[in-house]
Amino acid sequence: MASAVSSGPPPHGGNLIQEAEQLDWPIHRLLDASASLVPFQPPRQLRQALAQAIRGGALRDYPDRRQAGFRKAIAAWHGVGLELVLPGNGAAELFTWAARDAAALGVSGLPQPGFADYARALRCWDAPQEHLPLPLQWPDCVAPQSFPASLIATTSSPVLWITNPHNPTGQLWSRASLEPLLKRHALLICDEAFLPLVPGGEAQSLLSLVADHPNLVVVRSLTKLLAVAGLRLGYAIASPERLQRWSTWRDPWPVNGLALAAGTAVMADQVGLARWQQRVQGWVRSEGRWLQEQLRQLPGLAPRPSQANYLIVEGCASLLALRDGVARRGVLLRDCRSFEGLGENWLRIGFQNRRGNRRIIRALRQELDLRPLV
Repeated sequence: MASAVSSGPPPHGGNLIQEAEQLDWPIHRLLDASASLVPFQPPRQLRQALAQAIRGGALRDYPDRRQAGFRKAIAAWHGVGLELVLPGNGAAELFTWAARDAAALGVSGLPQPGFADYARALRCWDAPQEHLPLPLQWPDCVAPQSFPASLIATTSSPVLWITNPHNPTGQLWSRASLEPLLKRHALLICDEAFLPLVPGGEAQSLLSLVADHPNLVVVRSLTKLLAVAGLRLGYAIASPERLQRWSTWRDPWPVNGLALAAGTAVMADQVGLARWQQRVQGWVRSEGRWLQEQLRQLPGLAPRPSQANYLIVEGCASLLALRDGVARRGVLLRDCRSFEGLGENWLRIGFQNRRGNRRIIRALRQELDLRPLV
């Protein structure tokens, strides 16, 4: 089999096709824990909507440039005004426009380690960045934590980008500790892509504050919650003036017709969506506890507590060889070198179902027996 080692760290997880080619494995036999998606099939309502959209001409016809049905469903689900909603071609597209606004205001503060796509978006506009170090130790508790006071004290950047729960650490910030940031920054961009997956997470959302705070942007993704990374579907909640400005910058048809049909069907079915969220959050709670306990029993590995559907693991030495060895056994874990402040001693693991999590632990045990960490 080919080596899993690449020339540099990938900026994202989920590089399934590339990994399969490098490893000479069939894609369907790989377990991809480098991406943080739910391990279930997408909701039946979504799959039915896709089939119906194809039969109804969604492949032939141009999609609705207003995205009216999807926007209406999002607004109703969150209880916000329709004018505050803008769907996007995944969250990544929306980060690009948020970064353009940020560039006009000055320096962007980026807590690190953090999601690399914010920096990518800022580079599109040559926007200055300030990297803000996050503590890499935090309590193992279910309650949300306060946003680090040490980080707040070290920055005067007019723009701050935050992720809640934080990626890659899985820390859940309390709404009470985030709300004061709106007075400190001219623009606060809050990525809540994983928040719907977190048990009790919605109580910490900033969405309800958008109407009264034009300097707040909240970005959501349906990729993780519904396991539809291939559809590229997300949305922003922000002031109408900001969203109107973004709409003049973007492509004419940023969200394809199949994605609009699928997203509208799922979000308009509020009972079904609530039931789906309960299922997902139950999985995060049970599998997170199980996987963390199993990882704590492995020599040389120190898993960090997480409220999200992923966690990071620190090794007492480089974990790159371990990551590649596990990959040769058909299990893909996230190389954390693209997260500034982590490096090659860290891995991120996306939760799977119990069978998949057992496979992860088994592969790690086998590799650790062959290659003890010292």
